[in-house]
Amino acid sequence: MSFLQFLWYAVICLLFIMFLVLDGADFGAGMASKLLAFRPAESNMIVRSISPHWDGNEVFLIAAGGSMFATMPFWYASLFSGFYILLFLVLVSLIFRGVAFEFNNVAETPKGKNAWMWVTAISSTTAPFLLGMLFTAMIQPVPMDSHGNVFVSLFNVVNPLSVLGGLAVTALCLFQGLHFFTLHANGIMRYRASSLAANLYWAAYPVEVLFAIALFFQTDFFKDHLFSTLILLVLIVFTTAWGHLSTGMRKEVQAYIANSLTIAFVVILVFVGLFPHVLIAQNPVNSLLIKNVSSSPFTLTVVTIVLCILLPILTTYFIWSYVIQWKRHDLSEFENTDKGAY
Repeated sequence: MSFLQFLWYAVICLLFIMFLVLDGADFGAGMASKLLAFRPAESNMIVRSISPHWDGNEVFLIAAGGSMFATMPFWYASLFSGFYILLFLVLVSLIFRGVAFEFNNVAETPKGKNAWMWVTAISSTTAPFLLGMLFTAMIQPVPMDSHGNVFVSLFNVVNPLSVLGGLAVTALCLFQGLHFFTLHANGIMRYRASSLAANLYWAAYPVEVLFAIALFFQTDFFKDHLFSTLILLVLIVFTTAWGHLSTGMRKEVQAYIANSLTIAFVVILVFVGLFPHVLIAQNPVNSLLIKNVSSSPFTLTVVTIVLCILLPILTTYFIWSYVIQWKRHDLSEFENTDKGAY
C-alpha cells in the first residue's frame, strides 16, 4: 500500500467524522424540535440555531462520497451498488429534511407548520439511523464475488449489530444537537436541552456494552485489531462519561467537545477495524483491499494537490461562518411574531 492510498483512506474517514460532528448537530436539533418544543415559537427557536449551517454541513457527506469515487472507485462501486436501497433511503430522508425546513418556514397555517415540523423530526431521525446501519453493515462479512459484486440479503443489512449501530449514531446525533443548542439558547429552552441530554446519557452505557458484544460476535475486529479496538472502545466510554458529567455540571462547551470526540472515535473504530480492507467478503479471497481498489498514482497525486489547495479555504470558511453566526437566542424573539426559523 502506498502513502497516498493510506492518506486518502484517512481523508475519507476524516470527512465522515466532520459530517457527523457538524451535521450530527443538525440532525439532533431536528429530533429535538419535537422532544423539547411544545409550541411553534419553541420549535422555531431550535431550528433557528442550525439554519445558517445545516445545508453547508451536508457538503462533507458529498465530499466523502466524491473522494471515495475519485480515489477508491472500486470501493465506491461495490458499496453503493451493494447497499443501494439503504443509501437510497438515506437520500430520501435528506431530501425530505431539506424540503421540510423550507416549507415549514413558508407554511401559512399552524397545521401546516406543525406537519412540516414533524417531517423535520422524523427525517432527522431516520437519516442518522440509516447511516449508522450502513456503517455497521459494511464492517461485517458480506456475500461478494471475485468481481466485487455485493449481494446483500435483508439479514446482512438488518441484524443486531446494524440496529445497534443505527441506534448509537442516532443517539450521538441527538446528544450533539442538544449540546449545540445549549450553546445557542438562553432561558428555559437551554435548561430543557441540558436536562434531556443528562437523562438520556444513562441509556448510552448499556447500548455501548451491547454494541461491543455484537462487535465481538459479528466482526473480526477483536481478532484482527485487538488492541486498537479495545483502546477505542475505552475512549468511547470515557468520552461518553465526560460528556455526561459535563452536562450534569452545565459545562456546555466541554459536553459538546466530549460528544464530538465520541463521534470521532466511533468512526475511527469502523475504519481501523476494516483496515487494510474496505469491504470484507464472506469468502476472504474476495475481500476488497485498499491497495486493490485505489485509483492510479497519477490520479491520487492530482486529487491530493486539489485537496491541499481547497482544504485551507474550506476550513477558513467554516470557522468564519460558525464564528460570525454564533449568537444566543431568547424565546421572546419568537413569541407573538411571524418570525420563522430563518
